[in-house]
Amino acid sequence: MSVSVRTTSSKGPRTVTSKSIITKSRGGSTIFPQKAYSVYGGGLGGSTRISSRYGGGYGGGCGGGFGAGIMPGGCVVNDFQLNEKATMQNLKDRLASYLEKVRSLEAANAILERQIREYYEKKGPIAQRDYSHYWNTIKDLKDKIKNATIHNANILLQIDNSKLAHNSKSVVMRQCVESDIANLRRLLDQTTLARADLEMQIKGLEEELAFMKKNHQEELAALRSQLTGTVNVEVVAAPQQDLNKVLEEVRAHYENIIQKHRREQEDWFKDKTAGLNKEVAHSTEIIQTSRSQVTELRNTLQSLEIELQSQLSMKAALENSLLETEARYSSMLAGYQNQINMLEAELAQLRASIEQQGRDYALLLDIKARLEQEIATYRNLLENQDINMDYVILSCGSQSSGGSHIITSGGSQSSGGSHIIKTGGPTIQIKQTTSTSHRTY
Repeated sequence: MSVSVRTTSSKGPRTVTSKSIITKSRGGSTIFPQKAYSVYGGGLGGSTRISSRYGGGYGGGCGGGFGAGIMPGGCVVNDFQLNEKATMQNLKDRLASYLEKVRSLEAANAILERQIREYYEKKGPIAQRDYSHYWNTIKDLKDKIKNATIHNANILLQIDNSKLAHNSKSVVMRQCVESDIANLRRLLDQTTLARADLEMQIKGLEEELAFMKKNHQEELAALRSQLTGTVNVEVVAAPQQDLNKVLEEVRAHYENIIQKHRREQEDWFKDKTAGLNKEVAHSTEIIQTSRSQVTELRNTLQSLEIELQSQLSMKAALENSLLETEARYSSMLAGYQNQINMLEAELAQLRASIEQQGRDYALLLDIKARLEQEIATYRNLLENQDINMDYVILSCGSQSSGGSHIITSGGSQSSGGSHIIKTGGPTIQIKQTTSTSHRTY
């Protein structure tokens, strides 16, 4: 027999193995089944576990330890029990001594730990520093940091707003300047067209002036030729005309014509300029009005876009809510449909059960009626049998010469029996048999 003892403590388990036992019987040597015990004990506050293991074997039997007889082969060997008890007692003593040693070591370990803790407590800092007066400073610094962070965030927000405002103003100014440049370009185009028209008119007037000068020269030449021709005549017939006076009159006439045309052109130019200025002012007013309308329309467009986005998001949210609601109600409807199907199935089962119970009830009523009829029939038969029995007893009594009458019944009316009549003469036994029908429903 091999016995192992295993104890567990803070230092780990230990195992002690003993020898196996071989005994001899009358018929020869018998090898008992191998049985291994293991004793497991914990430290302080632990537990002890004793387990046994049997191996295969044959022949004789053996008794298990610890006061309980274990007989694998079917017999008991006293010597083996005594040896096993002694071995187990030895193991128990050794285990107790080992556990006592473990307890003492644990107690010594606890004492050493306490001494080490006390040593460190004595050698450690006597009093910790008091940092409570720094908490107010730390709190003030945290508040300042928080306020500075908020102030920086506000400044950054203002800078961003200023940048956005500046950018928006720059964009507006740029748009205004671009529109002014476009208007000035249109005005420049109109002025260029007017200038070209005026240049053409000036060219026409210059050509007309040149033509008039040419005509004037031709007329002067003709007059001179006429004057030259008339000199000879005047010498003979009339006095000579003053050419300087004639030239002055012609010059004055053409100068008057030139001044007249100049005044007409100046008046026309002034009228055109005034009309163009009025058109420019009107166009400027229209542009300002259109610009304000464009700004209003842009703001309206932005607000409408924002509203459109909000409506789209609301639409998406409502669609999601609608889908969720449809899914929820479809699941609820499916559940209700399942409940309806289950209730319909239960209703069909109840109807079938009610119909079956009705049929069973009708069958039971029929059976009850038949049983009542049979009971009435049995009652009539029993009454007739009682009458016959009384008649037999009376007839026997009248025929007997004397003696005692003993009537015994071996059964009842329901199960049947026999009646024995004893008189002074012979014994008369009357058997009564009642048939009972058994039916199973």
